[in-house]
Amino acid sequence: MNDFVFHNPTMVIFGRGRTDEIGKVTQPYGKRVMLLYGQESARKSGLLARVGSSLTAEGIEFIERGGVQPNPLLSFVRESVEIFRAENLNAIVAVGGGSVIDSAKAIAAGVRYAGDVWDFFDAKAQVKEACPIMVVLTLAATASEMNNGCVITNGDTQQKFAASGPPLFPRVSILDPENTFGVPLDHSMYGAVDAIIHVLEAYLTGVSEPTPLQDRLVEGLIPTIREAADAILLDPCDYDARANMMWAASLALNGLTTAGVNDYNFPMHMIEHSLSALYDISHGAGLGIVAPAWMRDECSRAPRKFAHFAERIFGITGKDDTHVALAGIEALENWFRELGVPVRLGEADIPGADIPRIAENAVMLAKRWGMGKVYDAARIEGVLRRAD
Repeated sequence: MNDFVFHNPTMVIFGRGRTDEIGKVTQPYGKRVMLLYGQESARKSGLLARVGSSLTAEGIEFIERGGVQPNPLLSFVRESVEIFRAENLNAIVAVGGGSVIDSAKAIAAGVRYAGDVWDFFDAKAQVKEACPIMVVLTLAATASEMNNGCVITNGDTQQKFAASGPPLFPRVSILDPENTFGVPLDHSMYGAVDAIIHVLEAYLTGVSEPTPLQDRLVEGLIPTIREAADAILLDPCDYDARANMMWAASLALNGLTTAGVNDYNFPMHMIEHSLSALYDISHGAGLGIVAPAWMRDECSRAPRKFAHFAERIFGITGKDDTHVALAGIEALENWFRELGVPVRLGEADIPGADIPRIAENAVMLAKRWGMGKVYDAARIEGVLRRAD
């Protein structure tokens, strides 16, 4: 295990009915806030009105700002920054999943910066300050409710880049599992895939050995997410399943499982970002396509950790690491299929003829994330061919 610093300042308020506390926890951070949300599901479910009532009860005025897309756009963020400033607001309450929270983070950084908010994503500036963010989570997936990163798509350049910084941790996140009951099943399953890949990235790419504690955290989270997803498919209103999924997804990318792991990276997310930047596919659906393909490609180079994954997650044993590893990857892919998640490009209407274009786009991010020497266009094309 390597030396590390773990610091996660987000207060999590978890449980049934805790949504009504959003006004109380927001009150210390401002009297005029932007109430940010996605499409109209939050309004139709009554959640938006509930949040608004809680804010009003604490004397907090709010300006509604809806319309965040599943792959949030830079243009929306830029417009929201101007609205925030014009309305003299001082905090953001984000009601939604990762896309809404990521947009809130970008807006929060943008309003405290004199330049263009894209500078944070284009590595031209660092996030040094941001307005306070509060969250009411509605989708278990990205863990944006408990980390300091965000991802935004530049529609003009078709670049899906990330930004991060300590000021982007939400001050408070309310995790009420009942708020996920109405999430469409396909998006619930995409969230499960996203959470699993979050923990698998460092588990499979980290070079630190041994890391038994981190490995066991991962090997406990994955079965929990699988069990919860299977239960949600049977009953979308299964409270315990939704609760386990919600908390497991937060733990999957809040810095805990990677503390002490050295030199890990995110090649599966790197490649998928190009899919969702170019085709506007749901992030979890894109990971369902990329992950088994990348795992097979990487397994051919270093099968041992993949064999551990197969044995500890799926109970597959054998003397040959490669054989065991490939069987584990197939088991994961088959489970994705059972969830209704695409595992081939064609299943998402992405033509195989576009693979060179996707790879060219992904190389930009590979270089930005320090993986350019390993993941050139040819390597990325090879991964994608396995998903064709």
